[in-house]
Amino acid sequence: MAFRFEQLEIWHDANQYVDTIYKTVKTFPKDEMFALTDQLRRSASSIAANIAEGSGSTSKKDFMHYLDIAIKSIYETVSHLYLAKTQNYISEEQRIKLYTNAEILTKKIQAFKGWLRNSS
Repeated sequence: MAFRFEQLEIWHDANQYVDTIYKTVKTFPKDEMFALTDQLRRSASSIAANIAEGSGSTSKKDFMHYLDIAIKSIYETVSHLYLAKTQNYISEEQRIKLYTNAEILTKKIQAFKGWLRNSS
């Protein structure tokens, strides 16, 4: 048996994004372990988790609500990345790459929402 979310490209993309975030925060100072490191991990993990949770919904409206939450988690992650850059934990190049990946993921989720809304 396969879960519905396992067949969604956006879920796989979200998992790749969170993997990149996890690799990025490994370089953060140890004193950030329970602060910015944890917040970045949580917000990034929430993206894929909400896509998965929403895929179990019994209505399109409910699924789209979870996709909206996933997008909000992307925004939260991007905000944390600005702080990471300000604190010199990541370079501007890293921030821009992660920002661009976040934009692409957001657009894919929005496109999927549009498809879901228009499907019968």
